[in-house]
Amino acid sequence: MIQVLRRADPSGVDRILRLLPDWFGIEEAIVDYVEKARSLDSYIAVNEDDGTIGVALITRHFAESAELTLIAIHPRYHSSGVGRALIRFAEQDLREDDCKYFEVHTVGPSFDHGGYAATRAFYAAVGFSPMHEFENLDWDGPTLIMIKHL
Repeated sequence: MIQVLRRADPSGVDRILRLLPDWFGIEEAIVDYVEKARSLDSYIAVNEDDGTIGVALITRHFAESAELTLIAIHPRYHSSGVGRALIRFAEQDLREDDCKYFEVHTVGPSFDHGGYAATRAFYAAVGFSPMHEFENLDWDGPTLIMIKHL
């Protein structure tokens, strides 16, 4: 049984990101996310067999808006509903705190990468809509900002 909790787990973030080298293959980025896991609003999905199997980190930029800074799921649990459960749990907390808008940054569609195409499809499936693609915003390539109204 999978349970979603509002709890920090920096070591779980580190472990999961290292299992996803196609998305998180840069050591500096992994270290940065692990550090952020110590201070940002953190949500984890856990089960009895594997401990932490999914993580989501949320940044509140303003009272009215929040950013999904990170979501990562253990590869064994991709397409199992863990990501959806993390999003639903975080969104419920954000709504209860009067947050109105939720955004996520991901690699833009002008960069041909099957993994990120699947990532964008996941975000669309949970209600995010593409807003704008920027060059050199979060990295040296295209960043797509996706948003949703809560």
